[in-house]
Amino acid sequence: MLRNLTRHVLLAILLFLMACSSDNDAVTQTDPDDTGVNPPPGEDPPMNTAGVTPCEDGMAGNYPCSGFDLAARVSLEVMSATAGNDIWGWTDPDTGREYALVGLNNGTAFVDVTEEIPLYLGKLPTATTSSTWRDIKVFGNYAYVVAESSGHGMQIFDLTRLRNVSSPPETFTADERYTSIGNAHNVVINEDSAFAYPVGTARNDAFNGGVHFVDIQNPMNPTGTGGYGVNGYTHDAQVVSYSGPDPDYLGREIFIGANEDLIAIVDITDKSNPSEITTLDYPQVAYTHQGWFTEDQRYYLLGDELDETRFGFNSRTLVFDCTDLDNPVLHTTYIGPTTAIDHNGYVLGNEFYLANYTAGLRLLDISDIANQNISEVAFFDTYPQNDTPSFDGVWSVYPYLTSGKILVNDINSGLFVITKSN
Repeated sequence: MLRNLTRHVLLAILLFLMACSSDNDAVTQTDPDDTGVNPPPGEDPPMNTAGVTPCEDGMAGNYPCSGFDLAARVSLEVMSATAGNDIWGWTDPDTGREYALVGLNNGTAFVDVTEEIPLYLGKLPTATTSSTWRDIKVFGNYAYVVAESSGHGMQIFDLTRLRNVSSPPETFTADERYTSIGNAHNVVINEDSAFAYPVGTARNDAFNGGVHFVDIQNPMNPTGTGGYGVNGYTHDAQVVSYSGPDPDYLGREIFIGANEDLIAIVDITDKSNPSEITTLDYPQVAYTHQGWFTEDQRYYLLGDELDETRFGFNSRTLVFDCTDLDNPVLHTTYIGPTTAIDHNGYVLGNEFYLANYTAGLRLLDISDIANQNISEVAFFDTYPQNDTPSFDGVWSVYPYLTSGKILVNDINSGLFVITKSN
């Protein structure tokens, strides 16, 4: 695929100026995610609040909203941190209790969100040093945590320990740590294949900062089985056991990576011989950040993290039709109502939950995506100060708890638990 030299020079300059972390081999990372925390004026005091605050007349307490109520909040102060980042969730299969796994600059917090009043159970401190970037995923009853901290590796934590916390908050220790990687920006898990896929590692490692293949069939004994780095550094990714519309790849394990200036689609079924399917770009590439398939795996919704600031348009989500995995095509582009930067987005049914930094969580109806119709149907803004294109506000969202509670992690303010309005 041809590359435009001018575009790459501009991209390199922009990313260099925004870079603020280094990997375990002292090679500068060019990650444009949140580059600093600006606590909003008038920030609430340390709190662990509960009791539903309904969205009425466009506000839930201090927070602009439409279609979402505020169920609870746990502030950064309560969790003894100064910044939030990623978030994931876990439901205990034996007790049915629901937990938020909250990424923080200095570790991972565990919050029981089952009851009306959330309970902060404690924190797993970072393995080495603090970092703006931390990512958490779950396989069965185990959490896997990576960070952009030198020598951090991948922490493994047995979540069933949360059943027996007698004197919260506790300071937890990892049950195991995988150290065949140092820093990593993200980790992806395919529960069907029992593999973890750290991405965004050292750019000069064996896979160029691409994806590492880690067998976690024995969750406490992770084993590296190779990797893939032909397309360079992978910032974020999704890995699926393919059941989509392209018959050529049914039953295959497919990796789709957001690789800074392109999307890489790779068949990784055979870990010893991964095979590129295709790469693609799109108009006005700035930083190919993160994407997610629709549940039928026909469409892929992608966010570019720097296009709003570089090109000056409103928040943009690009939708690719992947009916033919060998030749995806840009299907439509959704432009949001604000200039805020889009970050992580996840699909649940016919809805797309989009973390939109200063504009909060935005909920998009994608039920008619085939006809290029996408519309915003609800939002909850955890950063009411403004909707400008800056790296404040919502980092990520987890919409998969069976109770319907939605977990939102705000860089500046911590954990929000919201629910759809009746």
